[in-house]
Amino acid sequence: MNKDKQRELKKSVSNFAKPNTSAGVRQLVNTIVPFILLWYLAYVSLSVSVWLTIPVAMLAGGFVIRVFIIFHDCTHQSFLKSNKANRIIGTITGIITLFPFDKWKRSHSIHHATSGNLDKRGTGDIWVMTVDEYVEASLKERIAYRLYRNPIVMFGLGPLYLFLVSNRFNRKGAKRKERMNTYITNGAIAAIYSMLIWAIGWEAFLLIQIPILYVSGILGIWLFYVQHQFEDSYFEDESEWDFVKAAVDGSSYYKLPKLLQWVSGNIGFHHVHHLSPRVPNYALEEAHEQTPPLQHATTITLATSLESIRFRLYDTENKTFVSFKEVKPLLKKKRLSLPEQRQPSLQDK
Repeated sequence: MNKDKQRELKKSVSNFAKPNTSAGVRQLVNTIVPFILLWYLAYVSLSVSVWLTIPVAMLAGGFVIRVFIIFHDCTHQSFLKSNKANRIIGTITGIITLFPFDKWKRSHSIHHATSGNLDKRGTGDIWVMTVDEYVEASLKERIAYRLYRNPIVMFGLGPLYLFLVSNRFNRKGAKRKERMNTYITNGAIAAIYSMLIWAIGWEAFLLIQIPILYVSGILGIWLFYVQHQFEDSYFEDESEWDFVKAAVDGSSYYKLPKLLQWVSGNIGFHHVHHLSPRVPNYALEEAHEQTPPLQHATTITLATSLESIRFRLYDTENKTFVSFKEVKPLLKKKRLSLPEQRQPSLQDK
């Protein structure tokens, strides 16, 4: 795609970057209200059986994903027309989802500006090593990377690290506004959780809140992971990197069943979102349908997306993701090529 066509494509999608107050308010109502009702229903169901409570809480966790999409749009100033309203709603939804507004806004903006750029990895993205980097890495670095990419660690421990550690502390060098927003978010979370524990007891609170957070955490990490970790995703060095190609070729169209598409706030149209982050989530599908070039983006489904679990390293030579198993011969070759260390002889001693 030449530069003229790229500019035309960006312009076409930017026509949908128009926040709609009515659509935003409707989404707030059909997201926040059901979440609160499900939380209350989970509590009421404890008097019947904990085995009824857990599935209800898990369903509420699905709605937390939808709440997060609202939060996400607010960080892009795309949910409502007013920047002030976006900030207020973003902070409130950040409290619900346990994400500090300003801190995440910064890291996510960097993610958008550097997605697919091999020379600017490390902020707001999933850790990706190239095949060459992995082969040349120390044993300690390879073990750390394999642990990070292990599904049990990423999706099992990942939510705990995200909610309890990463989101709770300010980064080094954060400006006052960002630091204060994190403190306000943490304070509000502590106050709300304390009131709920006082009202229903800590056992009931944990039985409800832990499934909610785990389900939302696992699904959230999965959505973020799978939409950039597909076989022929786009990665280039800084000198070759292109924003439009990174958006369209480096972000997938996750074609989900309509119900899951609704719950996930249309984030499956990730290629549209990366091309124009100011398009609100409720306009992403329309932008995709009315922009023919975007319909050629890599499409993945629930079934095919599971293959991404085995994509661990990016092969810059063949422009594709590969598994650890496929790289084993290169590691063996490296070991064989290393000069053998000479053992000290009796004369040396």
